Amino acid sequence: MSDPRITSSIFTRGAVDLSTLRGPAPASTRPGTPPQGGPSNGPGAPTAGGDTAIVDVTEATIQSDVLERSMATPVVVFFGAAGFPESDEFAPVLERLNAEGGGTWVLARVDVQENPRIAQMFRVQGIPMVYAVVGGQPVDAFSGVVPEAQLRQWIQAVLKAGGVTVAEPEDPRLDEADDALMSGDLDAAEQAYRKILADAPADAAATAGLAQVGVARRVAGADPSAALAAAESAPDDVDAQLLAADIEVLSGLAEQAYARLVGLVRRTAGEDRETVRQHLVSLFSIAGPDDPAVASARRALASALF
Repeated sequence: MSDPRITSSIFTRGAVDLSTLRGPAPASTRPGTPPQGGPSNGPGAPTAGGDTAIVDVTEATIQSDVLERSMATPVVVFFGAAGFPESDEFAPVLERLNAEGGGTWVLARVDVQENPRIAQMFRVQGIPMVYAVVGGQPVDAFSGVVPEAQLRQWIQAVLKAGGVTVAEPEDPRLDEADDALMSGDLDAAEQAYRKILADAPADAAATAGLAQVGVARRVAGADPSAALAAAESAPDDVDAQLLAADIEVLSGLAEQAYARLVGLVRRTAGEDRETVRQHLVSLFSIAGPDDPAVASARRALASALF
């Protein structure tokens, strides 16, 4: 779940010791300064605005607004400070996504200049930095600014870690890419899918779409009947078998295509075998990892390789 730029060492047990911040919350709190992203309603007070759940945290309120609240609702703790460009630019993005979340997670804003002790407890060495707290414990973090698409995926993972069932957000860019694919504009579709993957390399839908673009390009101009006949007459012709498998996938015969290429893996070696393996894995991505036919074919592929 963590951002790849964060070393795992900060997540080891005891790396973030919150015990010294626990204890009864005082009856009153000292005034705070307005945090980045808008005026404050007072430390620990929810920010007005629909279903948003945003609090401005100090040492006096961290127990109730972060530790205790995270027992029921995932809390994303944002460490920043007004006047720092990256912090000022990133805070509104988190606030907007929190508003979209409709109360499924809490955004806790910490001004590190006003609350250096909290920053020390979380071992914040630069801003902006973001932590996820679930069940009273930090579970993940990242530093710096990340693309919004990647941030959305990270928040989804935090919510799942907190046991929150949420609908996967729709990406309008994916709709545009799919429309281009369906209309036959393969160049536009490829460009759109690659743009999504640049922001979110693990996006399964974009990966599947890009694989479909590849299949569509490879079968363009081919005569399906003639291609299948050529593959039947030349079982060890790698190019003929790959084309036949593409046609079978487009014809709804994915299991047949998988079996064809697994058999070819068994009969080839070296670069030819690797070419066939990569082609088969690309076809797997179109169906997705949860497809039982893909799971079965993956086991067959593993057996063929090893």
